[in-house]
Amino acid sequence: MTTDAFTIAGKMALPYQYFAGATSSRCIVALRDEKKILASRCERSDRTVFPPRQVCDLTFEDLSDNWVEVSDRGTITGFTIIRYAEPYQPMAPPYVLALIRLDGSDATLTHIVHSEDIETVAIGQRVNAVFAETPVNNILAIRHFCCVPTDSDSP
Repeated sequence: MTTDAFTIAGKMALPYQYFAGATSSRCIVALRDEKKILASRCERSDRTVFPPRQVCDLTFEDLSDNWVEVSDRGTITGFTIIRYAEPYQPMAPPYVLALIRLDGSDATLTHIVHSEDIETVAIGQRVNAVFAETPVNNILAIRHFCCVPTDSDSP
C-alpha cells in the first residue's frame, strides 16, 4: 500500500522572549541609558571582558560585582564583508561585520563597522562606537562602529 505525500503551504509564527539575565541586563541598561560600555573584570586572571560575563571562564570566579567601564574605541581584529541579503539582518548589504577589541578589554565583540569604502577596512584599523539615537534594549544600543582616520588616532 502506497501513500502519496502532500504539501501544505503556510507560515508559522514562533514568538519568543529572550531572558538576558542580570549581567547582560546591567550592561544593556548602561549602553541604552548612559552610553557607557561596562565590562566584567576578573582580578585573579587579570582579564577584563566585554561582553561581560557572570563567571570568569578561566578561574570560575563570580564577576557579578566586578564592573569596569571600557572605552568606546577599539581595534578591528578580524572582519568579513556581508554582500548578500538574508532575513533578519540588521541592515541592507553590503556592510562590514567585524571582531572588535575595545580599549581596556581582553575579549572581542562582533559588531557592524560603517565605512564610506568597505574595501578599505583592515585588520588593525581603529574604530569608535556610535550609539543609537533612540533607546534600544540590546547590543544595537551601539548602532555601529565607525573607522577612525589614522591621523586622528593619537594616544
